[in-house]
Amino acid sequence: MSKAQKLSRISGFFRAFGSAVAVAEATRLGHQPVASDLRALGIDPVQFKSINRS
Repeated sequence: MSKAQKLSRISGFFRAFGSAVAVAEATRLGHQPVASDLRALGIDPVQFKSINRS
């Protein structure tokens, strides 16, 4: 694995982690997370809206 590939994998991990944190925080505050963060985590934004989080 080249250095560029390693850096790409590491940056991908941090992007996914950032999306997870953003979705968790929005959910904690009772807000709808940003669709791009949900998609980055493999979650369909339309289906996420239909979840009852009461």
